[in-house]
Amino acid sequence: MAQDASNETARAPSVDELTPPDRTLMGPGPSDVNPRVLRAMSTPLVGHLDPSFIEIMDEVQELLRYTFRTDNRWTIPVSGTGSAAMEAAIGNVVEPGDTMLVPTNGYFGGRMASMARRAGGEVVEVDAPWGEPLEPAAVSDALAEHDPDVFGFVHAETSTGVLQPDVSELTAAAHDHDALVIADTVTSLGGVELRVDEWDIDVAYSGPQKCLSCPPGASPLTLSDEAMDKVLSREEDPRSWYLDLSLLEGYWGDERSYHHTAPITNVYAIREALRLVAEEGIEQRWDRHERMAGALKAGVEAMGLEMNAPDEYWLPSLNAVRVPDGVDDGAVCDRLIEEYDLEIASGLGDLEGEIFRIGCMGHSARPANVIYVVTALGDVLESMGADVDPGAGVTATRRALGE
Repeated sequence: MAQDASNETARAPSVDELTPPDRTLMGPGPSDVNPRVLRAMSTPLVGHLDPSFIEIMDEVQELLRYTFRTDNRWTIPVSGTGSAAMEAAIGNVVEPGDTMLVPTNGYFGGRMASMARRAGGEVVEVDAPWGEPLEPAAVSDALAEHDPDVFGFVHAETSTGVLQPDVSELTAAAHDHDALVIADTVTSLGGVELRVDEWDIDVAYSGPQKCLSCPPGASPLTLSDEAMDKVLSREEDPRSWYLDLSLLEGYWGDERSYHHTAPITNVYAIREALRLVAEEGIEQRWDRHERMAGALKAGVEAMGLEMNAPDEYWLPSLNAVRVPDGVDDGAVCDRLIEEYDLEIASGLGDLEGEIFRIGCMGHSARPANVIYVVTALGDVLESMGADVDPGAGVTATRRALGE
């Protein structure tokens, strides 16, 4: 019996060749990846200190500066997902005993708060309901009341489909109180207008898998000189060695000294994704996202559905659509996967069960995809008894696209 068990343990598992389904990705991320990016990932590896890779690192940093609209020297792709860039930003800038002001108007403001507490900071809040942006007056009042060291806000809230307007007003108010500003740009970088330097943002982090249409693994982060000065003058080391920017600057800065083995294939990928941004032109890319998402919005509204966010702070890259009465949002998402190989998502947090989250990001923001998602969503909703007019939705979408 013991011999049989040993033989069973020693037997190699039989696993078939990898054949994932070919989905159309129109959820909150990841988005469809351009074939050029996939080809870049299949090119030969080199060492993470190879002279050719050092040149690639320089190119990635320059392309990131262009995309962030910044001249910040400290602009790098963090090895990890967007949450790693988020933790690098907050975990380095927030020191034990610091106060960080965070918003309450979405899921990712809550994640900011959690990371700040883990960094040893005291968290205070500026209140705004889920699905609404921060009001500059409320931010000013909270700054005056709490006098924080750091103010964080979410530029594009993935959980609610809300784009934060008045960014320059928020940053000016924060700087009047000598607070550094950290912006979550995970769902805005490369998809909607973002101007780090002009808007006076001290730290911005993002993820590659949304509007950049790049597989996760190397995530954009940029810091102003003022923010990096605070990082380099800390009295106590950050709690994460891996994400310690004072160490990472030795690898991504002038020295190019060993810190960790970079995810080389992911750096290839983000380089090619950023080349695509530069070739298209960042402002033209912003315009394309607005046009494609506008056609999507026209279609779902003509069908009889409602957007969660009013027009004045609608987020083109992430469209939050109200779930119609009597419909199970999870069942709709399941049907779209099963019948159409199409991914959209349900709501998070306070909006769980109340909205669909439909991305229109990067390589996914194309006419064929927009028509497809409106057609498929209308078909599934009608079959489930929802009060919708799929034909009107498709017609409105095509008209908005000029077809």
